[in-house]
Formats: sequence, C-alpha cells, structure tokens
Amino acid sequence: MITSEQKLEAVKKFGADQTDSGKPEVQIALFTLRISHLTGHLDTHKKDHHSRRGLIRLVSKRRKLLKYLMENDISRYRQVIAALSLRK
Repeated sequence: MITSEQKLEAVKKFGADQTDSGKPEVQIALFTLRISHLTGHLDTHKKDHHSRRGLIRLVSKRRKLLKYLMENDISRYRQVIAALSLRK
C-alpha cells in the first residue's frame, strides 16, 4: 500500500500547497505511485485478475489526464513526463 507520507510528498512536489490534490499533475503522480505498487503486486500474484482490472483502470485514467494536460498546457505536460519519467 502507498503510505500517506508518499502521497503527501507527491502533493507537495506537484501541487501548489499541501492540500492541493486536484491539479492534474498531482493526480497523475498519485496514479503513477499506485500503478507502480500494483505492478509489483501483480508480478508476485499472477492470477489476481481483480487487481489487474484495477491496474488497467488506473492506467486509462492516467492516460486521459495526460491527454487533457497535453491539449491544454504542453509545458506542464512535458514537466510531468520528465519528473515522473513516463515517456521519451
């Protein structure tokens, strides 16, 4: 599970202040933390299809948020991609 300290650190890094969890950058960072945790879990438990379905939903939510950010503010999109080392 992701600890509250990890969540708080992601909110501090990408949000305007400690309580700003609504920005797309913060949501993408939190989704990335959960995705990495679930990926490790599924490496161990290969037949856990319920968690696999949750992982697929998280990846699609993150993809939609990244698309939104890319269409509205390309510079913020590039900063998030670089900070989280998601793509190129």
